[in-house]
Amino acid sequence: MREAVAGRVLADKLFKVWRKDGAEAWLLIHIEVQGQVDPDLPRRMFIYNVRAFQLYGRTVVSLAVLCDDRPDWRPNQYIQEAWGCELSLKFPVVKLLDYAADAEGLAKHANPFAQVVLGHLKAQETQGNATERYQWKLQLVRGLYDHGWTAEDVRQLFRLIDWMMALPLDLQNQFRGEVHRYEEGKRMPYLSSMERLAKEEGEAVGLRKGLLQGIAAALRCKFG
Repeated sequence: MREAVAGRVLADKLFKVWRKDGAEAWLLIHIEVQGQVDPDLPRRMFIYNVRAFQLYGRTVVSLAVLCDDRPDWRPNQYIQEAWGCELSLKFPVVKLLDYAADAEGLAKHANPFAQVVLGHLKAQETQGNATERYQWKLQLVRGLYDHGWTAEDVRQLFRLIDWMMALPLDLQNQFRGEVHRYEEGKRMPYLSSMERLAKEEGEAVGLRKGLLQGIAAALRCKFG
């Protein structure tokens, strides 16, 4: 998307997908990951939807993933009206906070994005409690080995969880040691090169990028 007078109008991701029966059906999916409360979100959703339609002339489905910690903030429409002329867009929203009560279900779910959601929720829940965060982080990473995912999928999810659930240096070093010992016991050295992982983590840019990487990993596992 090009920038315009309206401000930043760069869509995070547009996906072209096929139906499960293999038939081609053009449908552009715009996923907006919103980390914090932003009153301008509905307007941006409208702009992205219209711009995508202008570029491709195809149906555009917009979806907002709300990652904030306010249960009552659920914007799902944009309306512009003047002198009897009205423009509007209604879009579905996914509120990650709605899944907070089902940590066990998320941990067991076969969809990799469930681990991303759980990591994000526990990062919010354990703010200011490094010990509890350490325990949850270790539990989440250990659980990555139990789903039959590829080594690369495990590494991608590990990077994301490690990024979201930042720990003080002493606990982070302890965490790395525990992961290494766990891998040795499982004979699954997916994360054994911690120096390489640390370098790659340093190249990550923001939580938004990490969340989108998690969504992309989930889509790859689901659609190939």
